[in-house]
Amino acid sequence: MTTLATPELAIRIESLVKRYDSSGPPAVDGINLEVQRGEIFGLLGPNGAGKTTTIGVCTTRVIATSGRVHVVGIDVAKDPALVKRFIGVVTQYSTLDRSLTAFDNLYFHARYFGAGQREARCRAEELLARFRLSDSARRMPDELSGGMAQRLQIARAIGHAPKIVFLDEPTAGLDPQSRLVLWDLVRELRSEGTTILLTTHNMAEAEELCDRVAIIDHGNILVCDAPEHLKHSAGAKTEIYLELPNVSETLLKAIAALPGVDSAIAVPDGIRILSPDQDGLLQRVVDASRGHILRNISVKMPTLETVFIELTGRALRE
Repeated sequence: MTTLATPELAIRIESLVKRYDSSGPPAVDGINLEVQRGEIFGLLGPNGAGKTTTIGVCTTRVIATSGRVHVVGIDVAKDPALVKRFIGVVTQYSTLDRSLTAFDNLYFHARYFGAGQREARCRAEELLARFRLSDSARRMPDELSGGMAQRLQIARAIGHAPKIVFLDEPTAGLDPQSRLVLWDLVRELRSEGTTILLTTHNMAEAEELCDRVAIIDHGNILVCDAPEHLKHSAGAKTEIYLELPNVSETLLKAIAALPGVDSAIAVPDGIRILSPDQDGLLQRVVDASRGHILRNISVKMPTLETVFIELTGRALRE
């Protein structure tokens, strides 16, 4: 296998544009993005935002209209065959060969990438053990559960020891136990130096796994940073809910006037308070509520989901 000196950047995207229809808006509209070696990078966005198209260009499955993409230092447009030697891809939908057993899916993948028979056999057995699939080695893909099939897809994707693994919605439709197992496997890959680029609609997944995330919408990168930084810099607010049987106009105005309160809104069961910083605010709210029947107080800290909704809106996307 041809080897290259590993560049400082795993992925560099420069002014990427992709149009599927010359008369309509571009699917990707001039984005610039850099992914560092060894990080887990999340690409988040609503349906149709441009995530899958961007990954498609990076993995050579989609030809860009303009711009440049380098993966491990290789121009994907100029040498797509060489790029494929250094990447593993897990698409949103299963691409397992349904005519082959779990073992054979791994064995023949290794053979495609130049491994001899003995090496491919050893590699397949090693991956089955690592991904907890040894007992299912002779089962067909249709006989596997969703979580097992997804683990097999990831095992196959790393069968040739790629430098970068692209995961498109890797845990969509999986039960919580299978999701946690896959999270652990993704962390293991990162600990071994593999770069991971994943797309997900699961904001908890992005917060849990990603070193950095980019939120994309209408083909443009809106923000890009570590999840914790985004929650503070993008204006995500702490939410405090007061449960009251009755909300008086006097109480609502008193709470709205408290230092640190951005807004206080009457809701069916009480008051919803938004604040950029909750330090000391809870006590001030309790003090202001004295003399009223306060049934409950709940606090919801800023999350990546609140950042996502604020940036991309609440409207449904097809």
